[in-house]
Amino acid sequence: MGSTRYIMSQGELTRKDNSLCFRRDGKNVYIPIENTKEIYCLNEVSINTKLLDFLASNHVVIHFFNYYGGYSGTYYPREQYCSGKLLIKQVYAYENRRMEIAKAIVHGIGENIYEILYHYYKHDKKEVKTTTDWIRKEFHKNVDLSEKITELMSVEGEVWARFYANFKYFLPEDFVMNKRVKRPPDNPINALVSFGNTLLYTKTISAIYRTHLDQRISFLHEPSEGRFSLSLDLCEVFKPVIVYRTIFELVNNRRLQVEKHFDRKVNYCLLNEEGRKLFIEAFEQRLESVFYHERLKRKITYRTAIKLDCYKLIKFILEEKPFIPFSIKTNI
Repeated sequence: MGSTRYIMSQGELTRKDNSLCFRRDGKNVYIPIENTKEIYCLNEVSINTKLLDFLASNHVVIHFFNYYGGYSGTYYPREQYCSGKLLIKQVYAYENRRMEIAKAIVHGIGENIYEILYHYYKHDKKEVKTTTDWIRKEFHKNVDLSEKITELMSVEGEVWARFYANFKYFLPEDFVMNKRVKRPPDNPINALVSFGNTLLYTKTISAIYRTHLDQRISFLHEPSEGRFSLSLDLCEVFKPVIVYRTIFELVNNRRLQVEKHFDRKVNYCLLNEEGRKLFIEAFEQRLESVFYHERLKRKITYRTAIKLDCYKLIKFILEEKPFIPFSIKTNI
C-alpha cells in the first residue's frame, strides 16, 4: 500500500534493528521503516515505548482502531513542522473569518455531491434530479444566507441526508440506507460509510501533520478536546470522491457482498477481515489514482490533493488568497 502499512491481525509490533517487526503466531514479518509514513492497527496489537520512540524519530504516525472498526486514536510524534506565526494567524482567522472558511467547505461538499449524483443522472437514474435541482437552486443560497455556524451545519446536514436518500436509486436493495447510524453501524452501508470516513479522517490527520497547520483549530466543526477537528473540516469535501465512489464501485460491481463480507449481530453490522481487505485495497487505489490538475498543469493523486487543500488554507490564512476546497468538476 505504498507509504501506508495496514495490520489486520492480532500480534506484537516491535523495533528490530532498523526495521519494524510484526510477530504473529510465532512468525515474524519485517516492515522496512524507509518510506513508511503511517501505520494502521485494525486489530489488537501490542507495542512498547522503544517502538514509539523509533516511530517518532522517523516521523511515522500510527492509528489505532477498536473492535467495531471505529477510530480509537493516533500516536502523533512530536510536531515536525512548527510555526508560531501561522498559529497566531490561524487563531485570528478562527476569530474573525471563521464563517468565510466554513461556508467555502460546505459549498465544496454540495458541489461534489452534485457531481456524484449528476453522474448517475447521466446514466438514466433520473430520480436523482430532484436533489441535483435542489442543490443548484436552494442549497448554495441557503449556505450564503447562514449567519451562524449552527445554521450552516444544519444546511450541511440536509445535503448529506438528501444524498443518502438517493442511494436507493443506484445501489442494490441490501445496501440501501434507511438512516445514518454511526456507533456502531447497524447495516452494511452504514458499516462501509463509517469505515471509509474514518480512513479518510486519519489520512487527513497525516496530511496536516506534514504542514505547519494546527490540528486543533478548526472552522466548520467546533474545536474540541479529544479529536483533531481541523481534519474533520478538510476531509469533508473529499468524502464524495474518495469514500463514496469507492463504496459505489465495490457494491455495484458485486465485489463486496452482504453474505460474504459482513458480520451481523443483533444491533450492529461490521466488515469482516476479508471485507476490510477488499475495501482498503480499493480505497488506497482511489487515493493513488491520478487526474490532471488544471492549475498545476500536471497529473497528481487524490492523496496529493488533500495535502494541497492544506496549503490552500495556509495561503488563505497568511496571504488572504481565496480558499476554494477541492472540486471534482474543476479538478482543482
